[in-house]
Amino acid sequence: MVRKMENEKELQDIRQKVEALRKRVEHLAYRYYVLDDPEVEDYEYDTLIHELARLEEQYPQFASADSLTQRVGGMALNTFAPVEHTVQMGSLQDVFHEEELREFDERVRQTVEQPQYVVEPKIDGLSVSLEYENGEFVRGSTRGDGLVGEDVTGNLRTIRSIPKTLRVSPAPEYLEVRGEVYMPREVFDKLNEEQELSGAPPFKNPRNAAAGSLRQKDAKVTAKRRLDIFVFNVQQIRGKELAGHQESLDYLRDCGFPVSPSYRRFGSIEPAVQEVRRIGEHREEFHFDIDGAVIKVDDFSQRVSLGATAKFPRWAVAFKYPPEVKPTTLLDIQVQVGRTGAMTPTAVFEPIQLAGTTVSRAVLHNQDFITEKGISIGDTILVRKAGDIIPEVVGVQEHDDSRPVYQLPQLCPVCGAKAVRQEGEAVLRCPNPECPAQLLRTLIHFVSRDAMDIDGMGRAILENLTHQGLVKTPADLYYLTAQQLQGIERMGEKSAANLMRSLEQSKSRDLARLVYGLGIPSIGQKAAQLLADRFETMDKLSEATVEEITQIDGFGEVMAQFAVNYFAMESTHEMIERLKAAGVNMTAAKREQGTLLSGKTFVLTGTLPNMTRQQASEKIVAFGGRVTTSVSKKTSYVLAGEEAGSKLTKAQSLGVPVLTEADFIEMIEANGEDELTDGD
Repeated sequence: MVRKMENEKELQDIRQKVEALRKRVEHLAYRYYVLDDPEVEDYEYDTLIHELARLEEQYPQFASADSLTQRVGGMALNTFAPVEHTVQMGSLQDVFHEEELREFDERVRQTVEQPQYVVEPKIDGLSVSLEYENGEFVRGSTRGDGLVGEDVTGNLRTIRSIPKTLRVSPAPEYLEVRGEVYMPREVFDKLNEEQELSGAPPFKNPRNAAAGSLRQKDAKVTAKRRLDIFVFNVQQIRGKELAGHQESLDYLRDCGFPVSPSYRRFGSIEPAVQEVRRIGEHREEFHFDIDGAVIKVDDFSQRVSLGATAKFPRWAVAFKYPPEVKPTTLLDIQVQVGRTGAMTPTAVFEPIQLAGTTVSRAVLHNQDFITEKGISIGDTILVRKAGDIIPEVVGVQEHDDSRPVYQLPQLCPVCGAKAVRQEGEAVLRCPNPECPAQLLRTLIHFVSRDAMDIDGMGRAILENLTHQGLVKTPADLYYLTAQQLQGIERMGEKSAANLMRSLEQSKSRDLARLVYGLGIPSIGQKAAQLLADRFETMDKLSEATVEEITQIDGFGEVMAQFAVNYFAMESTHEMIERLKAAGVNMTAAKREQGTLLSGKTFVLTGTLPNMTRQQASEKIVAFGGRVTTSVSKKTSYVLAGEEAGSKLTKAQSLGVPVLTEADFIEMIEANGEDELTDGD
């Protein structure tokens, strides 16, 4: 009995400790993410978060769905349910000249007397609705078409600056606010750097990156993207009276929401116009992107009087800043080499000021782009920032005909290998896998989860190994010693032993993963699997001809030529022999294949609720079916998920049967349960 009481006392103490710790990290997060006024160093905050996570894991009865530990990665969502907006999330009328702002003021004063205006930056992000009941966050949704959006509550919970409980007392009975989810510039730059290193296409701008991140099926991916939000409007509220926009923004800040860092009220239009001008002149000083400034009538009763047209409210307009285009002298064209050997030309020009920042470089894409624009070194070129973000060359203003149009070098500028350009491609490539410019990116790809999955072999370690000259090809990884690894900064004996174990385990990976890990241009995971299935061993694949490879469904001549060229290089042959000698598997695993879908051709489109398209493709192949990329009369089925595009439309026009994921699962479970068990 005494021991039971002691246990109850211990649990009570732990519960109190968890609650106090949770309250502490909530406070620190508010100071950091909302007020931008951190109380402690990042290390101390991270330590508290880790301690809270440890206690919640050890004592799950004290865990909470609203804990900050839960907002950095939740369960994968099955789908985004539709949400009907009871207050329409409309858009504003755009204007492009200051005179149009004055005309807006004249229209307003025809209806109301002595209007006051609030001016604030127009954040370039993704518009969302946040709903609270009695102070608790209950739902978040995207704008959609303004009338119906999508429920993204789980993903929005990962944004730390969104309060899960309002900081005012008493809290309103119900509150719906509108905000703009965005990706800070610093986060965007880092994300694109990671995309480049992994060989993935970069995001075009922070807004696209934010939109794609918020609609991830797995909230863990959203959490890693470090999104943020500004709340800029009260959509509806019960239990609190608000008279105007500035008052509402002040109130939202008190509630714990991050609101625009720059909103000001003016008694007439001229100082409001000057504020719009000031925001434009200083827009690059923000840590986020804006695509204009907004002028709103402050008084809510006046807004009611002004009303709205069928498209826009009459009480606000959005001023859009024109993109700047400036001439400058092209000084040089430098060629950079990426992971897949792509040689990308970059313009280097006399520095100019664009959208508030100094720029001196812009990507020129490829030889076709340079030839089309007629660009020569020494020309006066025209440069702008696409979307006010990425510098781009628009064209040539002055050109001297005596100067020839620039031609990319025929030899790799880093290793000297003869560059190649495949038919149908615009890119010139260095074919040498040992090219130093490609090495780090090649290694990062080789050790990645979808390739050889070498746990613990991160970028920092690879950088260290390449800088020390210990690794020059992926094969060198398997000849490292524990002593060499221990020589790396922050790598102790235990860490080195774990990494050696990971390297040893990776030797048994299937041939398809090795082929994918080699980073052959145009050969992704699916193509690597098809090559492994067809040729079964690395020796046979290395000797395959273009004709043999193009016989594989889904392979064109360009992809086949890339593979043949890669294996024809002496450096590739030497690396594969070293991988063999190290004990790396060179044989494809025998895959049991069912016959349920034999002779059936599938096309996949859209986002499936519970599985990736890769997983669905593997299921189809496991049951003897075939996956292709284009819809025709010969297509047996189209497997369609959310946001299915033109492929779904074409399937419907041709009368091709369309399956949902549920239909597909029912098909294989109802008719092939035994095969499913054997094949998985």
